Amino acid sequence: MDADQGNPLRSRLLDALPSLDLDAATQILSSCPAIEVAAGEPYFRSSLPPGELLVVERGFVVLRARSPGMGRAIITCEGGPGRILLPPAPDEVVVGLVDSRLTAISDESLDALVARPSAAKALLEQLATTLAQNHEALGTFGSTRHVERVRRKLLQLARNYGRVVRDGIRIDFPISHTVIADMVGSSRETVTRALDELQRDGFVARRGRSYRLLVTPDCVASATLP
Repeated sequence: MDADQGNPLRSRLLDALPSLDLDAATQILSSCPAIEVAAGEPYFRSSLPPGELLVVERGFVVLRARSPGMGRAIITCEGGPGRILLPPAPDEVVVGLVDSRLTAISDESLDALVARPSAAKALLEQLATTLAQNHEALGTFGSTRHVERVRRKLLQLARNYGRVVRDGIRIDFPISHTVIADMVGSSRETVTRALDELQRDGFVARRGRSYRLLVTPDCVASATLP
């Protein structure tokens, strides 16, 4: 991990800020450490700079938990560019699915941002988005059919991070069967069978470790099959 003080890049958190507050907010965040996360490497809280929040600037990261007595790891949260995450709990690690970059917002910087209404609004909106995504992710565990869990998770990822292409919605970052299994609370073998079924049904196509949902944007937005 490389944590550089004085990140010269403008944070993705500030994308929607009006120009009046942009320079001030950029100056506040410039003192926050920037963290380069190598793909596949676990980062514990103790190995990260102190911070109240983590902002995903580039790439895609997940929080993976494994408590004593748990049969398998579970991904508790995920985030792409612009998303806010809480720092990992003692039983969690940050893992980048690709090489990623984070900003750790310190307590002092958070106070300074909250003091500016537009920056406080941006923080609140991103926190609300993260909370909504977490609630939706928890909802996938309500289905007893594992194929339905996988289908709903792919729809969620496509809606939040997918890119519209000619023949569907493409999820550009790599998601292995193991990653999906950790996201939906199933075994890797069960996820493999579920994906095979979804491919036979014409719902999803796989290319390498990326997926393309063969549905329209309206279907993804409503989380229903065509």
